[in-house]
Amino acid sequence: MKQSTERILTTHVGSLPRGAKVLELLYQKENGEAYDLAAFAAAVAAGVVDAVEKQLAAGVDIVSDGETSKVGYATYVKDRLSGFAGHYPRPPHRDLAPYPELREAMARMTGKQTFKRAACIGPIEIIDRDAVRTDVAHLQAAVTQHPVTEAFMNAASPGVISAFQSNRYYGSHEAYVDAIVAAMKPEYDAIAAAGFVLQLDCPDLAMARHTGFQELSEAEFLKRAEYQVEALNHAVRDIPADRMRMHICWGNYEGPHDHDIPLEKILGIVSKAKPAGILFEAANPRHRHEWTVWRDAKLPEDKVLIPGCIMSTSNYVEHPKLIAEQLCQYAAIVGRERVIAGTDCGFGSFAGTSRVDPGIAYQKLRALAEGAGRATDVLWGRRRH
Repeated sequence: MKQSTERILTTHVGSLPRGAKVLELLYQKENGEAYDLAAFAAAVAAGVVDAVEKQLAAGVDIVSDGETSKVGYATYVKDRLSGFAGHYPRPPHRDLAPYPELREAMARMTGKQTFKRAACIGPIEIIDRDAVRTDVAHLQAAVTQHPVTEAFMNAASPGVISAFQSNRYYGSHEAYVDAIVAAMKPEYDAIAAAGFVLQLDCPDLAMARHTGFQELSEAEFLKRAEYQVEALNHAVRDIPADRMRMHICWGNYEGPHDHDIPLEKILGIVSKAKPAGILFEAANPRHRHEWTVWRDAKLPEDKVLIPGCIMSTSNYVEHPKLIAEQLCQYAAIVGRERVIAGTDCGFGSFAGTSRVDPGIAYQKLRALAEGAGRATDVLWGRRRH
């Protein structure tokens, strides 16, 4: 994983707006409708190239495939692993539960979430080994056409899979997570072996406190988070820490977020995870203040901080000066080389449901790049003309 040795590099969390054709085919597949496999493959391949081109045009250094082939960052696994089936709606998030009118308004603004929320109802095994190979091939083709500083690929962590797909088969949560680890390890290894930075998406370590694991007490949740980090480390035991990064968040949606577990309660657990890079929410008004938590923490010296400097739930375009100010705050904590400019979350965590206009999403990434340039001028003592 490259560091900001000569300037502040830019990246994002992974998911980007999909094109209309990709969305149509994704949901045909998701809903069990007949769809053209060749057309799907061609649309995804073209969509990845388009996503890489747009990232580069916006000034993004470390790019992804936009998660183009996936309907959801944590639910896609049901098509690659056995044991998942059905649709089991979850209770409302704890912060949204008191506000039914807001939930209805959000559904109108972002579109109804029509993807399936499967549960684990049987033994978990790999049933589609070609899916990750195809994803890898599409990204390799795109970055061959358009050389980049570096590329990363997302994969769902064992913990977030367990948070989104409830366990109705294994005798314990631990047994369930262990089965996920065994099934997902080949995907993690394949991404790293292809030369991409592996990004593990780990909202289970924060968001799940008020969503998927909301029935737990805080102590029970923290104990579960500890186990999920141990399981994650076991799953990536064969991948060097500096070839990985992880994303934590409190939920990529506009809402009160007044039930978000404070960063200081989970940071010690997060710091035990093997990936060197940590992407986290730092731009939105619920977590902007937590830069002081990072400042006061005793972080391992190999960790690279990738703070979210732009929000993924608002059409406001952040001012580059504010972005630069924020990046300098984090550089003062760990040094300029160990800071990369990032985003709070993705712009398409679930395909077709983002509130942010696709064009504005890329305009926000351009602001991120300009802000990183301004921070570079300050941190390297360069004069801006």
